[in-house]
Amino acid sequence: MTRVFLTLTLALSTINPAIAQTDDHGASQLKGDWTLDLRPTNDAPAYIKTMKLDITPQGVVAGEFYDHAIEDGRAFDAKGRACFAFHTSDNTGPYQTSGCRVGELIEGQSWSEGRHFLLTWTASRMAAK
Repeated sequence: MTRVFLTLTLALSTINPAIAQTDDHGASQLKGDWTLDLRPTNDAPAYIKTMKLDITPQGVVAGEFYDHAIEDGRAFDAKGRACFAFHTSDNTGPYQTSGCRVGELIEGQSWSEGRHFLLTWTASRMAAK
C-alpha cells in the first residue's frame, strides 16, 4: 500500500509540480503584521500606516497595505531574499508595490499611477500583542 501511495504521489508531482511544492516563497519571513514608515524624506514627520501580509504556500499574497486590500500579490525568494509584489487601488487609481526583506526590515516602493509619484518606504514587524 505504501509503495502504491508513493508511486501515485510521484506520478502526480510530475503532472502538477504544485502538489509536490514545499518552498514557502519566503512566506515565513514576510507573513504577518508590519508597521510602515511612509515619510517621503528622512527628516519629514513620521507618517505611519500598517501592512498585513497573508501568504499561501504557493506564494499568493493577500492582506492589506495602507488600509487597502492587496490584489494579485505574489511572494518569492529572489537570490536569497524574500520579496513580494502586488497592487492596490484607491479613488486616484492603481498602486504597484513591491518589497524585499533586508535584515529585520522590509524595504519597498510604491508607484501611484494616478498621482504620478514613486515612494520608497520601510516596514518593521509589529510587536506581538
